[in-house]
Amino acid sequence: MDILSYLCISVRQSAIASGRAFELEWLIAHGLKKTHKMMKLGTWGAVARILNIMTPTKATWNGHNASGWRKDIFAANGFDERMQYGGEDRELGERLFNRGIKSKQIRYSAICLHLDHARSYVKPQMLIKNKAIREHTRVKNVLRTPYGIEKLA
Repeated sequence: MDILSYLCISVRQSAIASGRAFELEWLIAHGLKKTHKMMKLGTWGAVARILNIMTPTKATWNGHNASGWRKDIFAANGFDERMQYGGEDRELGERLFNRGIKSKQIRYSAICLHLDHARSYVKPQMLIKNKAIREHTRVKNVLRTPYGIEKLA
């Protein structure tokens, strides 16, 4: 669960544009519950590096805050376009991992806030299809999708 899942307020565009919505004090003043997750917003430098090392989560490729070298993304052929919402970023990351590219844990160094929203477009059959593609990528050690940037002729 992300940090703003604990925040049940309306965030106005002006608060986002001004940057106030990304300040810990502003979030607390507008209803953010105080938890250990607040450390993600309030640590920098050496403390953030230490927390990145100590975090119990695995470093994975997540599209909300992921980046990579262009040559590596092209080598994996980008996103698998058969996939719909839910996991396409992780599947690309799995192909990158299969290529020997390691993820870097930056949980406390590169902060993202997610404004929660309904996902009425997500259907169970989409998730089943996506899960099957991800499983195939893992089991078969897929390095490159034929359904990405460059299409099969």
